[in-house]
Amino acid sequence: MDDLMNRLNQAKAYIEKQIGDRQIYAGLILGSGLGAMAEDIADPVFIPYKDIPFFPVSTAPGHAGRLVIGELEGKTVMCLQGRFHYYEGYSMDIIAFPVQVMKLLGVQRLIVTNAAGCVNRAWEPGNLMLITDHIKLIPDCPLRGKNESSLGLRFFDMSKAYDPELAQIAREQAKSLGIPLKEGVYMFFAGPNFETPAEVRAAAILGADAVGMSTVPEVIAAAHCGIRTVGISCMTNMAAGILSQTLNEEEVIETGNRVRGQFSALIRSIIRTF
Repeated sequence: MDDLMNRLNQAKAYIEKQIGDRQIYAGLILGSGLGAMAEDIADPVFIPYKDIPFFPVSTAPGHAGRLVIGELEGKTVMCLQGRFHYYEGYSMDIIAFPVQVMKLLGVQRLIVTNAAGCVNRAWEPGNLMLITDHIKLIPDCPLRGKNESSLGLRFFDMSKAYDPELAQIAREQAKSLGIPLKEGVYMFFAGPNFETPAEVRAAAILGADAVGMSTVPEVIAAAHCGIRTVGISCMTNMAAGILSQTLNEEEVIETGNRVRGQFSALIRSIIRTF
């Protein structure tokens, strides 16, 4: 058996042993400062990442580092309460691993969330953004190396990596809730340092509305294995150089906590409408 599939199947088997015969419908990846959303899940099963074979472990502030599997809006969801980042030292394929496990567990739809630096000067911290596309100039890729054909094609399309139908659901639900939902492009940086003012200016010239250090590897993996994805960014701070203040991780957590109510309501509404 291929080594990747062997590792994926061991992780899948362990998770299935913990959750019994539950059929997982949707996946949810929670970013920095947004992990409290997992507390809304009913009848939860908590599985620490460290207990799952071959799973990475979160080290970033604000990431609980566990799976939460249970009921949300009448559907069984698999929630990553904390994600994995390139800056933590993980290779791209390791970052993609949990999404591939989701595929084997039957996940059909995925909501990815993140905390982002706001590049669009017309916006402000606390705004939520529907991700319409992304920019990745980092040459590494989670699918670099031998392709596992049972997951997806060697060469695959990324034009609908952020699923248009799911994006429309997000728009409609935000409108019904009275939540202003911005739309824009997310640009991926390696971190762990925040971007420089010059990099932020370059991102704006390239068409980015937000910058961050996550999400893109998981979305690439999801597109590869056919999981339909919708992405929501929380603008936790204005990106470097836009304001005179220095950036810090406390602001990211604080803003995430401030928008928790809106964020939770929108995600729940999207899942209910799936």
